[in-house]
Amino acid sequence: MLKITRYDDVIRFDLARTLAGRGHYWTTCYWVDGLLVDTGCAHAAPEFRRALADFPVRRIVNTHSHEDHIGANGLLQKERPEVDILAHPLALPVLADPRHEQPLHPYRRIFWGWPDPSQGRPISDGAVIETERYRFQVLYTPGHSPDHLCLYEAERGWLFSGDLFVGGRDRALRAGYDIWGIIASLKRIAELPLQVLFPGSARVRHEPLEEIRAKIAYLEDLGGKVLELHRRGWSVPAIARRLLGGPMWVEVVTLGNFSRRHLVRSYLRGADGRGA
Repeated sequence: MLKITRYDDVIRFDLARTLAGRGHYWTTCYWVDGLLVDTGCAHAAPEFRRALADFPVRRIVNTHSHEDHIGANGLLQKERPEVDILAHPLALPVLADPRHEQPLHPYRRIFWGWPDPSQGRPISDGAVIETERYRFQVLYTPGHSPDHLCLYEAERGWLFSGDLFVGGRDRALRAGYDIWGIIASLKRIAELPLQVLFPGSARVRHEPLEEIRAKIAYLEDLGGKVLELHRRGWSVPAIARRLLGGPMWVEVVTLGNFSRRHLVRSYLRGADGRGA
């Protein structure tokens, strides 16, 4: 399933696997001036390829290597071998061999699927990617994943944030995420004069800084409470129940891979580096 929305010169594609006539667990990618930011999920890749038929694609940037952001890389590269794919150096092994480098839990295979392999080139923090009309600065923003990056267009105040910021008050986290890294990366983008934020899912934000700062405050406050209860001898399950409420549907769907307990553990695991 696919939806297309235009924001000035930016074309947004929302993609999802269709199950029982409905799209589930949508992911988002963007086209602007020949640059494609992310490529969605493998289940929607053929439909996405058809939707791009009238759009020149000169370069693809993957914000990170999760399967719902690299899903059409391989298909597009086969069809358009001249297209350059750029990603953080840590992402390149996953792009080249996603089945072995990034094993997927059942829910990830069901909703997003296995990406085809693709060949990419590394980009580093501070690099500039130029199109005919725009200049995008690469910002390394780890936390959601070790290879996560954002793209910032300073003249327009655009930020393509991948999954660093999608909004909401997190009550659960996937295994392997680094909550203190997420907070540090959010603080980095909060220093920019942002006008429009284009996230890897959820709605586009205009004048997003207030929301970003509110999320930083929420996550830091939650982290302080987690550490205080831990110092008082509370267990991880008890802290999760006290601060994050009762069981969540996402915990059932993901068989516990996305959970309140993983959020608590991430705060405790990275406590020594908090505020970095």
